[in-house]
Amino acid sequence: MKTKTAMMLELWLEARTRFTNQLESISELDLQKKLGDAPNSIGFLIRHIGDVELLFAKNVFGDSTIKVSAKTVIDKKDTGEWVDTAALKAYVKESFEKLKSIVEQQTDEDWGTHISTQEFGTKTKSEAFGRIVSHTTYHAGQMAIIQKYGMV
Repeated sequence: MKTKTAMMLELWLEARTRFTNQLESISELDLQKKLGDAPNSIGFLIRHIGDVELLFAKNVFGDSTIKVSAKTVIDKKDTGEWVDTAALKAYVKESFEKLKSIVEQQTDEDWGTHISTQEFGTKTKSEAFGRIVSHTTYHAGQMAIIQKYGMV
């Protein structure tokens, strides 16, 4: 029988493919695309996903080795600086690896532990993990729409 951690990882890894599959074909021009008057570009959303994954690894799962300056969360708007495809891909590769590593260290009992954050209050780790899964897929959906209909 699989552990809770193994099942949580399977769920997250599968859901995250909605994001990672898009990264394969993203161009530098695509990074600048926005949808109408919408505030966020594809480049901003990619960076934002990485920022939030690192924040989760640090603040939800307790990886004290992580130092993160979550610029998209701090700025709360697209500053137009997220236009380097290679740098963004490297950033979300790192955020993925760090979050995956700390999640792999969780025991079955850890998933019921309560944590508190300013962003979403008190949740169990499993509830909080549901937020990162839905966060990434939500923004992946936005990226897909912007990719299809957005303009520079």
